[in-house]
Amino acid sequence: MVAIAPSILSADFSRLGEQVREVEDAGAEFLHLDIMDGHFVPNITMGPQVVKDLRSKSRMVFDAHLMVNEPGDFLKAFAEAGADYITVHVETTPHLHGVLHNIKQLGCRCGVALNPGTSVTALDSILGDIDMVLVMSVNPGFGGQVFIESSLAKIRSIRRMLDTAGRSSVLIQVDGGVNTETAPRIVQAGAGVLVAGSAVFNAQYSPGSMVRMLKECAVES
Repeated sequence: MVAIAPSILSADFSRLGEQVREVEDAGAEFLHLDIMDGHFVPNITMGPQVVKDLRSKSRMVFDAHLMVNEPGDFLKAFAEAGADYITVHVETTPHLHGVLHNIKQLGCRCGVALNPGTSVTALDSILGDIDMVLVMSVNPGFGGQVFIESSLAKIRSIRRMLDTAGRSSVLIQVDGGVNTETAPRIVQAGAGVLVAGSAVFNAQYSPGSMVRMLKECAVES
């Protein structure tokens, strides 16, 4: 099964609760929460209060994607706000193993994100500790970017690594440039969770319609 994870980075924040309900009603399984600190990436987004406010309005799986320096400092706040998954970047901490275990101790599932220029070998020593791998198929920081085609080879490589290690249940999530054209190829490469921001919230169709279209594309692939 392939899950759709709308990213509220591209949503209309004046209608955020309404749009979250719309994508959930359309069948979205995950809600992707891009947390940016203006240091690791050149943008500032939301804090744990937004996550807490949305938690009471949705039963979707909440994935807090921490694009921040020193992610360990933020884990407790987002866990308490209602995140189900907390995803951190390998590029942001020299203590990745400890951060992942702290996430689990807080009762959340843990994800690891790789930037486009980061090798899959960064996963070698933590395959047994993770619940999800997030492949960034654009350089993080802003929505609306074009899918980096070499990401497909990275997805296939990670799928082989996980299967070989007996970790086939670990999810592969892809974020960046996901739309109705790229989604089938991403799924064919081995991904199971598709993050879509601009394609859902900035399209000519309603957010709910776009969620349904992306799900149809994923199934057909």
